[in-house]
Amino acid sequence: MNTIIQNILVGIAIFLALYFLVKKFFFKAKTSKKKCGGDDDCGCH
Repeated sequence: MNTIIQNILVGIAIFLALYFLVKKFFFKAKTSKKKCGGDDDCGCH
């Protein structure tokens, strides 16, 4: 019974790790085209 629970937990951990890596490297957030600095005050400083 314990091995079943351990296998399920390991599978969930591997799935979450792979999901995080795919999300981080393949679905990058779109960067803003707005330039920071210059004459406009974008509030990023």
